[in-house]
Amino acid sequence: MKILLLTQWFEPEPTFKGLLFAQELRRQGHEVEILTGFPNYPGGKVYDGYKILPYQKEVLDGFTIHRAPLYPSHDSSVIKRILNYLSFSVSSTIIGLLKVRSVDVIYSYHPPLTTSISAALLGIFKRTPFVIDIQDLWPDTLAATGMLNNKKALKIISLVCKFVYKRASKIVVLSPGFKKRLVSRGVPDSKIEVIYNWCNEPALNNYEKCKVSLPSNGKLNLVFAGNLGLAQGLPAILDAAEILMKKEIDVNVVFVGDGVAKKDAIKISQDKKLTNTFFLPRVPMNQVGSLLNDADMLLVHLNNEELFRITIPSRTQANLAIGKPIIMGVSGDAADLIEQSEAGVTCKPNNPESLADAINSVVCKSPLELEKMKKNAKHFYYEELSLKKGVERFISVFKEVL
Repeated sequence: MKILLLTQWFEPEPTFKGLLFAQELRRQGHEVEILTGFPNYPGGKVYDGYKILPYQKEVLDGFTIHRAPLYPSHDSSVIKRILNYLSFSVSSTIIGLLKVRSVDVIYSYHPPLTTSISAALLGIFKRTPFVIDIQDLWPDTLAATGMLNNKKALKIISLVCKFVYKRASKIVVLSPGFKKRLVSRGVPDSKIEVIYNWCNEPALNNYEKCKVSLPSNGKLNLVFAGNLGLAQGLPAILDAAEILMKKEIDVNVVFVGDGVAKKDAIKISQDKKLTNTFFLPRVPMNQVGSLLNDADMLLVHLNNEELFRITIPSRTQANLAIGKPIIMGVSGDAADLIEQSEAGVTCKPNNPESLADAINSVVCKSPLELEKMKKNAKHFYYEELSLKKGVERFISVFKEVL
């Protein structure tokens, strides 16, 4: 098959379904071209070595990349963000019609929704089936994050979603909960396929020695690595750490990364005089595997919000792949994965007592039980969630729409 990957973000930008996805599609015998923008994400500034042009064609690792112009921005301004999204939608449609050769199927990465509008139009004009990969449910996420609160605007976005869903040949979602939500909105069940996300396997497996070290004070290290934002519910984790400290349970709670909530979390830790809580800086992706391998347990946690029940945080896959016992503080689909894999324990989100009990339950397990959890985690990831398995499922979807 000849496949067009239509995504607003691609290497050298940090992106999930980027070069790794294209490489695995090629490894499994298919031709791939990419239609994307000029790199400016996440800072909103065009990367060194690039400038916005009417069109640019380049080759990366043997892949032809068509770059379409856009308004570079990714700040908190709704107007600028809309300009960023719409400019790429318009230009990618034009470039797609004028510069991209005939393909068998168009793959569209969503968010943003506007990329799927371009895919729908290209699908109509080129008479080519297109598949949407929904990573964020719009308008749900826009409303939940506070990015957009205008009811009329949200209604318009909802109508555009319905148009895109109707035109799509197939819709791929990242969790069963996403599928149920779309079915409740009138999308046919048969049109939706659940394909779980994978992690950056090369970075996790071929890592450099991490330049920062976990505490070596004789206690077990529970690591929470990644974005330290408001959605992660850091105050509840710190309250759980306080419970563990008062009960004299030998566990360090180690936060690794940066984010808008980190500063407040450090202050809470200091105010509580927590001696079992540590904050480490953000670690480069090529060193993350080293740090996670040194951990004794890994934590995933989000606030107790309805939208998160159908979300599977990206760190879930990385934690499973690394093969460590997992504490899952997210309800719904993410918790179901941990229970299905028998790779850890689950607890109620934003519930310090429940989290502390879950951590203590892992601490109290025998070496044999812990070893079984580790093997279960790795086995489940590579059998159900790996890059290879995920791409095989995408190829099946692509073949189905031909």
